[in-house]
Amino acid sequence: MDAALGAPAKMAEREEDLTPMMAQYFELCREYDDSLVLFQVGDFYEAFCEAAERVARICEITLTKREDSTGEYAMSGIPIDNAESYIERLLESGYRVAVADQVEDPDEVSGVVDRAVTRVVTPGTLTEDELLRSADNNYVACLTADGPGGDASTRDTSRAGGGAGAGGDGDGPYGLALLDVSTGDCYATGADRLDSIADELGRFAPAEAIVGPAAPADVFDGDCMVSPYERTAFDAERARERVEAYFGDLGLADEAEVRACGALLAYAEYTRGGNPDAGDIGDDSTAEVAGPGSTAGDDGVDDTATLDYINPLTRYDPREYMLLDRVALESLELFDRRAVHGDRALTLVDALDETACALGRRKLDDWLRRPLLDEDRIAARHDAVAELTGDVTLREDLHDLLDDVYDIERLISRVARGRATARDLRSLHDTLAVVPDVEAALADADSATLVELREHLDPLTDVRELIDEAIQRDPDADLTEGGIVEPDFDEELAELRATEREGKAWIDDLEAGERERTGIDSLKVGHTSVHGYYIEVTDPNLDSVPDDYQRRQTLKNSERFVTPELREREDEIIRAEDRADDLEYELFCAVRRDVAEESERVQALADRLARLDVFVSFASVAAKFDYTRPAVGADEFEVAAGRHPVVERTEERFVPNDAHFDDEHFFAVVTGPNMSGKSTYMRQVALTSVLAQAGSFVPAAEARLPVVDRVFTRVGASDDIAGGRSTFMVEMTELADILTNATEDSLVLLDEVGRGTSTADGLAIARAVTEHVHDEVGATTLFATHHHELTAIADDLSGVFNLHFETERTDGEVAFEHEVAPGAAAASYGIEVAKLAGVPAEVVDRSRELLGESGSDERGEPAADANGYDPGENVRVSSTADEETRGGGDRPASDLERKLVALDVATMTPLEAMNALAELKESLDE
Repeated sequence: MDAALGAPAKMAEREEDLTPMMAQYFELCREYDDSLVLFQVGDFYEAFCEAAERVARICEITLTKREDSTGEYAMSGIPIDNAESYIERLLESGYRVAVADQVEDPDEVSGVVDRAVTRVVTPGTLTEDELLRSADNNYVACLTADGPGGDASTRDTSRAGGGAGAGGDGDGPYGLALLDVSTGDCYATGADRLDSIADELGRFAPAEAIVGPAAPADVFDGDCMVSPYERTAFDAERARERVEAYFGDLGLADEAEVRACGALLAYAEYTRGGNPDAGDIGDDSTAEVAGPGSTAGDDGVDDTATLDYINPLTRYDPREYMLLDRVALESLELFDRRAVHGDRALTLVDALDETACALGRRKLDDWLRRPLLDEDRIAARHDAVAELTGDVTLREDLHDLLDDVYDIERLISRVARGRATARDLRSLHDTLAVVPDVEAALADADSATLVELREHLDPLTDVRELIDEAIQRDPDADLTEGGIVEPDFDEELAELRATEREGKAWIDDLEAGERERTGIDSLKVGHTSVHGYYIEVTDPNLDSVPDDYQRRQTLKNSERFVTPELREREDEIIRAEDRADDLEYELFCAVRRDVAEESERVQALADRLARLDVFVSFASVAAKFDYTRPAVGADEFEVAAGRHPVVERTEERFVPNDAHFDDEHFFAVVTGPNMSGKSTYMRQVALTSVLAQAGSFVPAAEARLPVVDRVFTRVGASDDIAGGRSTFMVEMTELADILTNATEDSLVLLDEVGRGTSTADGLAIARAVTEHVHDEVGATTLFATHHHELTAIADDLSGVFNLHFETERTDGEVAFEHEVAPGAAAASYGIEVAKLAGVPAEVVDRSRELLGESGSDERGEPAADANGYDPGENVRVSSTADEETRGGGDRPASDLERKLVALDVATMTPLEAMNALAELKESLDE
């Protein structure tokens, strides 16, 4: 982080010359030297010196000057009431923000008000609703390696600047921990290979990460901020102590995982205002503090910075789920759009999202990122979806009930952190009030999954009743001004509010009584926040003012008075009101702490409501869009009338297609023109497996599917300029990953492999890849290609078969029918696609002339000749040299054509190819 975030370059010559406030500011800057410190001064968060210049520029606010005994320096401030919008800009600019609040009441302090960092805001540890842009999980990750120097206990304890992984790329085994601070979700896993860790990072897409001393930071993508953190936090003994303090003895034997979990928990504590030096657990230095008006506790101080709301740690093995790495997630457009067409849903999660609440939306995302491999678990999910699909009344009733469920995962997180408002508690109450109705709706459920959910729904009746008794129905947003706790909840509070009411009622009657006593009809009784209660008399009536009136304020045309009795009543009201407001805050904090103690129960309820919401969503989509239940665990891959779940929503007409793969035919070479539907077809085959194993029904008339352990995609590529990799290099890197890691249970999509180099090189690579996958891997594969010569390989490899997309040519125009059929395509129709895309007519015409001059059609075959050969027909050249006819017997093959057919171009050496070409040219000349 830039040094300007710490102590500024120009300070007083001696630290003792600083004013007390600036000394406090610079001390916090030194303690949190990786963050930009926002320092509370009254109603604003201020930054000074160089940091002020950065804040002013990024937040587009006025840069001002301040002068004290040390001289003049810059300052800029953002209003506390709207701080989140400015903090968001700072985060987007790559800064971490340490928020330093006043932790003393300025009215009760004679000197400088003490301040302390109450939270460190970073991309991966956001908890504020204003900063969390969606219901999606927001993870911070921690990566450790048990290679040389992996244990921080034997290494230098200085900061790992920028988290760049001092110590090199490191060696495995690796430990990976992930935490969503806003929901409490916590995961841990391990791997011996770094590419396996990269796959998991692609699956979870963390917003931020910290890395251990020997772990590489370059495994994270550019959207993930790699943050520095103390290496001492990665010490194995300290990490295990912290993990056991949160989760008990989990029996984690993998030290890399233990260190990842422990360091990540320490970092999360640090962002709550804990000790930036990663001190011992339970040390008072980790206390979170907050100033007046904050929601940290009844006295403004929490006992510790521990994360009381964290869910039980989920230690998982990646092999328990279908693996969808970053490339597959992007290629299949599960969560991110590659292109935007209006407002239509263009990702898989959009197409499936009929969830009613934020809990369900996150669970849907999780299930799509981690489809199951266990057939029994998949079937259990399908059972639940089947019952809800068939019972429209139950499905709609549940959706309506779940629509009233708040995001109680994030809500209980705020409760446990002492940042929840009274309105948050009422939202929790309203959600808990729905649970009995959900239970009743599921009373007649038959599927084991729905029955299990119903039986384990905890309505938390005690929590709901506590909130109902304590918190007002429509509480104020401010916690310190009263109006949040029911007066009858506490006897003292009830008495104070009664005193306040009686006093105000007496004042309400005062005006009429004083008018009658004085005879002044224009007399008014009023109140101001500065001068309190008063009796106002206009100047013409001052002669009628009684002797017991005491002047309080003189106005232009009137005078304001008080009486001894009014003053006494006013004091009584103010004392009762102030004490009642303070007592309400104390009572609210006590209630909030009681609710926080039930965090684990609330989190368990949230998980069950989330799962139910996803089942309802799957069933709603199935019913609305005619999805069918797949049979998962079959020996073959068979889909009848399959559809792409996203494309069918965005196109007026979608052509369904079948797909069939088995042990005898598992490698399909797919040919056809651009725009004919090859890529859509391949993706829909993959998405069918993803949906089925996530627990959803699938868009097809019928589906029998094997369990797929991983989906590999080599579909489209872009260059990596920053990484020094060309498009072809990116393509080959992805291809290498497939050939190295695919198994016979994998599903592989290959699109145009080998097109980024010369035709000869590309064809050779394409054929070699096909042979390797066929002979060595055995994975179910779809290979879309314009190397039409590759279709001949079906005659040589028993598991390879050809598919093509039909086209129809009428009066020189080509129409794509989007129907898949056996056999190879006749042409690629590149020029026709160029014409459809709007390429100028003169360019299209010239392309045809050049193609005709080359003596080839668009697939590399001889163009139409005097004998009437039409390259637009669906003709296929046999790989045998003795074929006597072409075009299904339409005309005899020439000697030259027979010689061409006999050449095995893919296996010839360059010298052999040149000799053969010379012989052919000589024959042509003759």
